[in-house]
Order: sequence, then C-alpha cells, then structure tokens
Amino acid sequence: MHDIPMETMSDEFMECWNFAGQHLEQQRGRKSIEEWAWLRAHPYPPILEHFSFRLWNQLFFIRVVDVDEAVHGPGNVNGLLSVAEGNLGQACLLPMKKKFLGGGWEPFYGDWGLIDASTNRQIDPVALITEELIEMTEWECLDFGVQLVRDSLQKQGYQLMSWQSNPEVSPSIWFIGESKKPEWVVVRVVKYPKNEATRPENWDAIEDQCAPLSKIGHFASVALVSTKQPFQSSIEEPVPLWRGHPNYARYTGLE
Repeated sequence: MHDIPMETMSDEFMECWNFAGQHLEQQRGRKSIEEWAWLRAHPYPPILEHFSFRLWNQLFFIRVVDVDEAVHGPGNVNGLLSVAEGNLGQACLLPMKKKFLGGGWEPFYGDWGLIDASTNRQIDPVALITEELIEMTEWECLDFGVQLVRDSLQKQGYQLMSWQSNPEVSPSIWFIGESKKPEWVVVRVVKYPKNEATRPENWDAIEDQCAPLSKIGHFASVALVSTKQPFQSSIEEPVPLWRGHPNYARYTGLE
C-alpha cells in the first residue's frame, strides 16, 4: 500500500491538456483507427499519466509537456515510466508549444507528435502494432475491473471522485455514496477458474489510511474469463486473457 500524490491540473495546464487530447483524437480520425480504446482521458487525480490508450495489442501512456517549460502538469516522468512498465506499454511524451498568435497549443513535432520517454525518438503508434498475442498484465486486469465497477456506480447515479488501477495502491475508487459523503472501494480481480476475489490481508491498514476522509469502505470482486473458454470440463486449462480480445466478467455489486 502506497500513498499517491493527489495533485490537480492548473488552469494553464488544463488548457494545454485539452489541446493535446484534441490532437490525439484528430490523429485517430485521420488514420481511421477502429481498434482504439481510451484508458485514461480525464483530468482527475491521482495522475501517473495524462493520457493512455490501447491500439489493438499495444498500450501507450502519455505525459504532456510544455517545450518552453513555462507550464507544468501534475505527476512526473518516473510515474509515467512505472505505469508503462507495469502494463508492458510504451511510455511517451507529447511536447506541446503555446501558439504565438491566436492562443491555444499545438504539438511541437509533426504527425502524432509523440516521442519515446526514454530515447526521445519520435513514435508512430500504428507502426508498433503487431500480430503477437500479448497476455493482459495484472495492471490491465485490474483496470478492466475498476472500469466495470466505476461504470456501475455511475449508472446508479453516484458521483465519482477518483479512481486508479495500480495493484499496489488501495483503495481503487472514491465516490460520493449513500452517506452523501466520500466512500471508498477496494477492487480485486481474479481469472478463471477462480470466480471470487478475496479481500486483501491488509484491509485494516487500508481502513486506517482512509479513516481521515471516510470510514465507509466497500469491496468489489471481479472475475474474468476469456470468451474463448470452452467450459467443457472442470479441469480444463484456462484460456489466456489476450490484450484486445473480448472477455466475460462477473461482478455482483459492492460488499
């Protein structure tokens, strides 16, 4: 269990961030990309990356930076590298420059405008797509579960405060619950043949850490299985959860 900074975006950086997001959406449209899924495209803390998305079997984690270093966003490169490494993804920087006339921001480099966070070489995400089957990491599975629980809470009319998918960080979600005050959720994910996750052994420590803000906590169990699982035998081998391939999920609500 770790503490994560809850730094928010300044108004100046939020403007830059919005233009960066519009640029990425434009690239997606120009290249007629269908196998695209946003993982992160919101400005709410905690923040390890400013944007992230899946393009078929590749994951991209992006930190937006001002080339003139006048405006700074929350988080840091170490956080970006950690989330990319945990997801077996690509850590990228998106350098942006304030326009001299007319206001607004634009990418400093052409095309996607992305550079490798480690080598500073320009990146074309489409060129990195392969036919390789890549098994979902622990981070990806938890992110899938967190999205499922988060969407369920929204459909029930609850207000979300923040969420994150780092397996080493708890809780996973904060929201305004029935108490009309902040409540928290620890999400855990298991894979077939398991069908029920168990509460973490350090539950008491999580409660103590959250107590200054809220003493109302919940647990959410999510079980995942590939849609290719035959279900013909009680001893059959589980089909791997391949990145970008469909899965079934079992979630019965908060405990």
